[in-house]
Amino acid sequence: MGHGKLKKFAENETFRCLLQPDASQVLDKEPGSKELRLRDHAIKGNWGREMFGNDHPIVLELGCGKGDYTIALALRHPEINYIGVDIKGARLWKGAKYATEQALPNVAFLRTRIEFIDAFFGPEEVSEIWLTFSDPQLRGSENARLSSPLFLERYRKFLRPGGIVHLKTDSRYLYEYTQAVVKVNGLQVLACGTDIYREGMYIPESSLRNPSHPDGWVSPSYVAEGGHRFGDIHTILTDMESVLQVQTFYEKMFLEMGLPITYLAFCIGHEGPYAFPGEAFDHDFWLEAEGPRRSFSHQPAQRHSGTTQGQ
Repeated sequence: MGHGKLKKFAENETFRCLLQPDASQVLDKEPGSKELRLRDHAIKGNWGREMFGNDHPIVLELGCGKGDYTIALALRHPEINYIGVDIKGARLWKGAKYATEQALPNVAFLRTRIEFIDAFFGPEEVSEIWLTFSDPQLRGSENARLSSPLFLERYRKFLRPGGIVHLKTDSRYLYEYTQAVVKVNGLQVLACGTDIYREGMYIPESSLRNPSHPDGWVSPSYVAEGGHRFGDIHTILTDMESVLQVQTFYEKMFLEMGLPITYLAFCIGHEGPYAFPGEAFDHDFWLEAEGPRRSFSHQPAQRHSGTTQGQ
């Protein structure tokens, strides 16, 4: 391990805004068994009081990487508390250091595996979740996708009623997979678009304040000119300006490469277990459509989006 990483890990220990629980704090063995089980961390249900000192809404970014998106949203919305979650301590160092040096009161970071996320947040403690350029798991397990029914079940344990999930990705495969999950479960779509910077996005009329576009399409230029924000019924849904103007490092790189960026926002509310999309999602078609991507080393990478959890 390089000296730079060791230095960052040591400095991470000094950041009050960064929680780095040991695995033993959330895992123990089932009585009389060698199997591990997940148990609640002490911060669960107590983020407002223990970390932020207020009862403002809490929004998570899962797979936040260096935390640039988390911080950008927090700067735009000081009335909301933002928590970036990632497993890579060297990446989290950048965001935690910036938040500490700038004394940002509404930013925190959590270092943990996202599979453990429901050990850290209590019922109705979180209002929104951002999934920014998550690994589409093209050839991996469906359960590993952060928008899979398995993860939606986890999110539902701590999201408020009407809780919102935002998916922003360069992977058309992941976008279409998530659309299929939403459709088969009858979830409410709040906004969607397959090329949001060139074509804008579709927003159902019920999600608009003072709607003037009957067809529901809102262009990027209209947003840039100070157009509609999302509706009053979803009082803390991030405005469209944030969707278009807040960009991660890799998102900017993808745009320079000419890759379209997709966006989907939906409400997670649902009774009963979440269904898998099955035949509603054409895996082979969208895997082929994903096409070649260029890796970070600028070498051709067939059928891979170039995205990883935590970018």
